[in-house]
Amino acid sequence: MRLYLTTLNPTDSVTGGFLPAAAALGWDVTILTDQPDRYPGHDVVAADVRDFRAVVDAVAAHHRPDVIFSNSDHLQAATALAAEYFGLPGKDWRACVTAKNKALTRRALAAVEPVRSVRIPPGAGLPEGLPYPVVVKPAQGVASEDVVLVDGPDALAAAVAATRERRPEEVLVAEEFLDGPVRTLETLGDGGTRRVLGGFATTLGPLPHFVEERLDWRPPDAAHLAHLGAALDAAGAGFGVCHTEYAVTRDGPRVIEINYRLIGDTCDFLLADLLGAPLHQWILRVHAGEPLSSFDLDGLRAAYGSVVSLVAERSGTVAGAPPDLSTHKDGVRLWHRALRRIGDHVEVTGTNRDYLGLLRAVGPDHASVDTAIDAFKKEHPWVLA
Repeated sequence: MRLYLTTLNPTDSVTGGFLPAAAALGWDVTILTDQPDRYPGHDVVAADVRDFRAVVDAVAAHHRPDVIFSNSDHLQAATALAAEYFGLPGKDWRACVTAKNKALTRRALAAVEPVRSVRIPPGAGLPEGLPYPVVVKPAQGVASEDVVLVDGPDALAAAVAATRERRPEEVLVAEEFLDGPVRTLETLGDGGTRRVLGGFATTLGPLPHFVEERLDWRPPDAAHLAHLGAALDAAGAGFGVCHTEYAVTRDGPRVIEINYRLIGDTCDFLLADLLGAPLHQWILRVHAGEPLSSFDLDGLRAAYGSVVSLVAERSGTVAGAPPDLSTHKDGVRLWHRALRRIGDHVEVTGTNRDYLGLLRAVGPDHASVDTAIDAFKKEHPWVLA
């Protein structure tokens, strides 16, 4: 079995997830990337992976493909088109484009949920009559970058102007603030059947920014699943893995965004730990054409787990940093992944880019996991000078 994995920067999900999963399956892997020097020791082909025509050309000139897959936010549509060209299982490229573009997502969901959203293209005037407060964000942004809550027309104008300095050619959206607890829905589908894998409760940092500071295992309320399933159907997200963020408002669940890929920031490993399943292998096998009925979905186990983002509270230079480590104490398994090194300068941005490290813990209950996390943070502090 020959897997073509299209990717940009090396990520934990690729290097620690999908590459080991492919090896465990006995598959041959070719990495398609625009940064070939960053994947030593692998069969690598340089290509403009954002362009499906370049991906098709590179694959056709190498080995016959059996699976073409990506977990990158930016490469879903190009990868889906390349898979379709070779007649391989894959996502609908239209659904990939819809999920990636938040203005298109709102358009697709309009018949399912009434969320007011206005598209602001470059050079356009500011919209009127918005239901303040509203959230302003790039239509195709990631990692909470340039996402901000504004409370009126003046604040909207300032936010748009500031974002335009960094993103002069990008479309923005302004949409009503979905007030309520933030949750996630994690699903896996084979094109005919879609199953819920679980979900998380998201703790955000202080407004007006939307930095994700912690995710705690919390499977979705059964009462919300019909609405969320209808939303995913409207967007066309029925094949492969999908990470959906939503708010539980007073009017019920409302989708924040659909990320047509596996959840990131090491939460994919937490999800696999909680399910007791080879999740990354399952995802690859779906893209090889296997149905969900091949997997032991009814034998999943559930414990408790959290991922805590260790966030820089101010700008500065890293003077003290805990190492990467793995521990097992009092029934709790804990992993720390450092994202910065001593000597790195950190400039606070109000986005997920402010993470210093990621802390993942799995245990028998909430209290034991919290105890382990608190002890680690006290014993291994990050220090900014």
